[in-house]
Amino acid sequence: MACGLLYQNIINLIVTRRIHNMQLKRTVVRLAVIVSLIPVLSLGVFTGMNAHAEEERPTASADVGILSKYVWRGEELSKDSIVVQPSLTVGYRGVSVNLWGNLDTDVYDGAYTDKAKWTETDFTIGYDRSFGLVGVGLGYIYYALDGTVDSQEFYVSLGLDSIATPTLTIYKEVTGALKGWYVALQVSHSFELPKAISLDLAASAGYYYSDNESYVEYTDGLTATAEPFRDFKDGLISVGLTIPLDRYISIIPVIAYSFPLTDRADNFIAGSSTKSDHSDFFYGGITLSMSF
Repeated sequence: MACGLLYQNIINLIVTRRIHNMQLKRTVVRLAVIVSLIPVLSLGVFTGMNAHAEEERPTASADVGILSKYVWRGEELSKDSIVVQPSLTVGYRGVSVNLWGNLDTDVYDGAYTDKAKWTETDFTIGYDRSFGLVGVGLGYIYYALDGTVDSQEFYVSLGLDSIATPTLTIYKEVTGALKGWYVALQVSHSFELPKAISLDLAASAGYYYSDNESYVEYTDGLTATAEPFRDFKDGLISVGLTIPLDRYISIIPVIAYSFPLTDRADNFIAGSSTKSDHSDFFYGGITLSMSF
């Protein structure tokens, strides 16, 4: 899902800090990656009258990511196919609205279809506000999914404007069949390189608390049990470059590695996947970003 949301978090973080250094934001995807990922928030701080004036100005961005794989919260949602993930965001006075999607160029569901298919559309609305060095955000995400029940989440974020921009985001799934909690801790830092290029490093760790009958623990033999999965789940490390082409357009190549944080998470990711029995994924791609 949104983003896709862990990859989208990374991309939105890079773009937003570069343009107006203000928001606490959120996947993927959805990686997707990060990935999508991956719909995520980032934190910035405003000082003085210039910051206030910038906050009053509406913002807009449009991104198109092309990735080798769609990974969402440690789970592989594509198999051996390129995914295309467009995103559109508008914001004003702390309120942001995002529309994100995932196009799988060769859908796999037990067999390859050799056809491209639009598999997901996410809608996110959020509000972010800073109090000195502390940023707070809250929002709602609707995941429109192909072939399964749509999903809905509420989230709240707390971030600190420091060298690593640590951000804690708590998601609450309210859809009947998938009720549960997901908690993500994210850190990131950018290093300025010549010609306005930046090297962008990011990492995250997620904890999942299942309150439904679908997200259960798996044995070492990858057999489902009746026990709900409640443990640290996935980690993600990514390295990217933001390369400006002009004032408004940048290209952002990224590579990422997603991995389980515990043995139980290893079994869960491998056992519950319909794509493969793997639990760690190395993937990458490039995003064209336009911001105004």
